[in-house]
Amino acid sequence: MRLKSTLEQWLTLHEIDRCGSIQGASSALNKSHTTLIYAIRRLETQVGVTLLKIDGKRSVLTEQGRALLRRATPMLEQAYELELISGQVAKGYEAQLVVSVDHLCCRDWVYQPLNRFFETNKLTSVKLVETSLSGTTQAVMSEQSDIAIINLPVTNVPTESFGTVSMVTVTSASHPLAVRSNLTLADLMTETQVVIRDLGSEAQQQGQDVGWLKSGQRVTVDSFDHAWDAIKSGIGFGRLPEHKLEQRQDGSVIKLTVEHADRYHVPLHISLPKGAKTGPAALALYQHLCEDASRRMSEDAQPR
Repeated sequence: MRLKSTLEQWLTLHEIDRCGSIQGASSALNKSHTTLIYAIRRLETQVGVTLLKIDGKRSVLTEQGRALLRRATPMLEQAYELELISGQVAKGYEAQLVVSVDHLCCRDWVYQPLNRFFETNKLTSVKLVETSLSGTTQAVMSEQSDIAIINLPVTNVPTESFGTVSMVTVTSASHPLAVRSNLTLADLMTETQVVIRDLGSEAQQQGQDVGWLKSGQRVTVDSFDHAWDAIKSGIGFGRLPEHKLEQRQDGSVIKLTVEHADRYHVPLHISLPKGAKTGPAALALYQHLCEDASRRMSEDAQPR
């Protein structure tokens, strides 16, 4: 199949429309005024449609020209992306990245930098994997992940600070604990606690029960989303990242004041588990994540 027109000709028409004149397009494309006029006149002959008209002292697109350009614009954008992807393939950019994210991490801390990464990378897909406790360590040690956001540093794996998560004790607004003040750990031991299960394959051997307050009865769930629903239903109390409460300010779940146990802070870190084997796409996304974390932590450190 042969085409009558070229991308270069449609790009010329696009620039004339964008710049508002042939003179402006000439400067943007670094081509002479005569060259652009010739390209458009040739395109008009090839497609059989008048594309430009004189309006005062300027050449502007005709209605037919605008209609055709609307169809041509997605084609130009795809051609640009194709060249961008070709350059990334030539540089060895990975087709897919695996990013493991500890379940304590606020998801906005990942999605915003990821959005900026996608603005310039049209090749790489990203698989986000939520981890917890021993599963977080496994993702790093086994090099399953290209990037890992973790809560505990792993031996011989360099890390950067990624932020701090505050864990608070909460319950349903309808639970009997909600109306009590000056609670102690002894008060909580007689209530049902909602805890998060260790999703790692080494969970049974290690028996991690981080956050368990030794309550006599507990409900174990797989994620903080499940924990939220369980606590909201009135089953009992639990510990949740404070950012979960801030994101769902509906008054259905409230903080508890507990003597010597109101809250605790968990520092998060970001690492490159594959070390020197890390590819260029992973390094680019890592840079976006680190820059966002640095800005965020700097803002948090400012006096309010």
